Formats: sequence, structure tokens, C-alpha cells
Amino acid sequence: MFNKLVAIEPVSLIPSAEQELHTFAHEVVLYTDIPATADEIVSRIGDADAVLLSYTSTLTAEIMAQCPHIKYVGMCCSLYSPESANVDIRYAEAHGITVTGIRDYGDEGVVEYVVSELVRLLHGFGQEPWEGMPREITGLKVGVVGLGKSGGMIADAMHFFGADIAYFARGQKPEAEARGYRYMPLSELMEWSDVVFCCLNKNTVLLHEEEMSRLGHHKVLFNTGLSPAWDEPALLEWLDKGDNLLYCDTVGALGGTHLLTHPKVRCMNVSTGRTRQAFDRLSEKVLANIQRYLQKT
Repeated sequence: MFNKLVAIEPVSLIPSAEQELHTFAHEVVLYTDIPATADEIVSRIGDADAVLLSYTSTLTAEIMAQCPHIKYVGMCCSLYSPESANVDIRYAEAHGITVTGIRDYGDEGVVEYVVSELVRLLHGFGQEPWEGMPREITGLKVGVVGLGKSGGMIADAMHFFGADIAYFARGQKPEAEARGYRYMPLSELMEWSDVVFCCLNKNTVLLHEEEMSRLGHHKVLFNTGLSPAWDEPALLEWLDKGDNLLYCDTVGALGGTHLLTHPKVRCMNVSTGRTRQAFDRLSEKVLANIQRYLQKT
């Protein structure tokens, strides 16, 4: 059992999960606003030995060095790699601090978002049909960049509607090949696709000048990651030439509010993965991570 557990910011747990936190520590403090500075984070942590945070704050090495009682950090958000994490994983590992994160809790809502937006565009619901007359997803050439859980779900959804699927990932995936999805080098995939879905880890940029140039004109690009998948100058050049469109659900995925007014950008400024069901899954996984840690100590 922890001596003191602190959630330094809102962590999106459902009420029953927040109550269960009190069974894991002698003292539990749950902050309901986001700390404005690193000093405020240090102050909130104090002598806590367990810390929870979401994706809106960063736990740096400098902060953790000032909080020597920390033994456990629970990320109530995605943890894919040390490079993309908002916690200094390397520092934590070197100082015996266990860091856990969660995955695959909001993907269903993201899949529904991209299907909805693509159907509206192709059929012309509330806008001109993309090809001049309504068409189906059937026969559409769909390229998926990053075939993890989210990318795989999007590929499966597009395949269900009859799209032709190709993908780029760090390596070929036998399970994807078995479904009939073709591996392509990234530049080749960009040129071949009618619609490209970028489903990459945070802070992963793969679309540079060559890739955006190969994507060409009369194309649609979706980014479902938490950060831009492109170099911004290359993106803007692509958007400004031809009748191309970019879809993102959040400003984080887009790269900044300065792009919201671009005439070829469609950004809802809503995290489509933040659904009621996603909060249920998030809560279950956060609690399970804490339970596993305490059972081992």
C-alpha cells in the first residue's frame, strides 16, 4: 500500500475508480486542475510515493529529482515508447521508479470518426461529393501509415466497406498480409493511395518533402495521432497545390491553432477517442496497473 498517492491533474477516471484509489494508499489527493509550472508540480507531489498524471503535464527528470519519495508513476494516458512519453522514462528507470501507462482505450471512437468523415466527404453529405457525384468506400485505395492497434482497426473498417488496403510499418506484418493488406514502401504508398491514414506514435514524423510530394493531388490525408506526422512546410505546400484535404480531430494532431482557418483543413478540435466507453476502459487499465505493482512489492 502506498503512503500517499497524488493525481497532479485531472486523470479522467470514472467516479467508482476514483473511489477505489483510496484502497491503494493511506492518503489520496486528486487535483482537479492542470498545474501551470514545474514548481507547482513539485509542490503537488510533495512527499508522495505514487503519482498519477494524464497527457497534459510533463514529469521531467528535474521534477522527479526534487521528489525523492516517488516509487511509482501511473500514466493515465498512452505509453508507447520512452521517446513519445510525457514522463522521463530513462530517468525513472535509472532511479528505481516504476512507470506504467495504458494503451488501446480510445481507438473505437477514432475509427468511428474517420468512417463518419470519409463517408460524408465521399457521399457529399453537407458538402459537394469529393468526386463530383456520390461514391462508396468500395474500391477506394486506402493507405495506412503505422499499423498498430489503431491503424489496424482503421484498416479493418475500411476493408469491411470494400476498400483496397495497403500499409507501411516498421516491418511487414503476416497477420495483415493474411487479410489481403499489401505492404508498400512509404513513398510508393503515398503515390498509390486515394486516402492516407497516419496512425503514428506521438512525436513521430515520417512525412517529409518527398513523401508529401509523392502524395500528389486530389488526395485526402487523415492524422489520428496525438501530434503531426509531417514537416509543416511540406504539408502546407501539399495543401496549397491542387484540391487536397487534411482531416484531424484535435489541434494537437494538426500542429497548432494557426492552421485551423486553412481552407483545406477539417479539424473538429475534439478528441474523438474520449468517449464514455473509453473512460471506462482507461479506468480499468489504470487500476489494474496499480494493483499489479502493489502485488509485486
